[in-house]
Amino acid sequence: MNIVFSRDSQVRGMDNTVANTEKYFGQFCSLLAAYTRKTARLRNKADQLVKQLIDFANSENPELRATMRGFAEDLAKVQDYRQAQVERLETKVVNPLKLYGAQIKQTRAEIKKFKRVQNREIKQLEKLEKLRQKSPWDRQMIAETRVQRAAMDSSRTTLQLEETVDAFQRQKLKDLQVKVSTLVSPRQDFRAKMQGVYGHYNTQPLANTNPSPSVLQSLASQGTLQVQLYRANEDPEHPHANHGRGQSAHCVCGQGGYLMLPGHSL
Repeated sequence: MNIVFSRDSQVRGMDNTVANTEKYFGQFCSLLAAYTRKTARLRNKADQLVKQLIDFANSENPELRATMRGFAEDLAKVQDYRQAQVERLETKVVNPLKLYGAQIKQTRAEIKKFKRVQNREIKQLEKLEKLRQKSPWDRQMIAETRVQRAAMDSSRTTLQLEETVDAFQRQKLKDLQVKVSTLVSPRQDFRAKMQGVYGHYNTQPLANTNPSPSVLQSLASQGTLQVQLYRANEDPEHPHANHGRGQSAHCVCGQGGYLMLPGHSL
């Protein structure tokens, strides 16, 4: 009976191993699937940003248009890399974890099979113990034969179960190594590719880009108007010149606020 109890303890340890794997691998699958969906949503938002940048660039002057379109194209390249990352996570990590349930189910079936064999062995041992106390010798011999047969079946099944669980553990470790590598390596590759795409930008990507010529012309015309009005107020012979303290001040709207002409107060 001691051997039987030892096997039972061994099987309980195997059962706990499988149950632990089922619990945590299920959680890994759910969280990694959510992580993949978040990455895909980030890619979608970046695609929308690329479209808006291109639309904005098309409404600007040629120099700014070229700069913004170049930046949008680089951002689109990064999203292509992100798309590859999403696909790799789905095919190499999430989908295999979804299929892991079948392997766990098979291992559990092996454990249940062993438990049935073990229960038969225990029953035969209990019958033998009763026959030893009250039955004739021939029946005891038959019972001992049955116990030996049950013990052999149990030993054989135990060996098979050990091999199954050992293979399960080795495969689990291998899968974990692959999945962790698949999770980390694309991040490193993605960072390197981002550096390759964005590396030529400085901290102020648009610092050397000139504003729209139409804006410059508008600012220049406003400045000329301000000078003309200033001279008109200073020239006493000018028909529009203003004299005296009590007259209203003239303000000209310029960039950044109002310009108060000399000689006038509010």
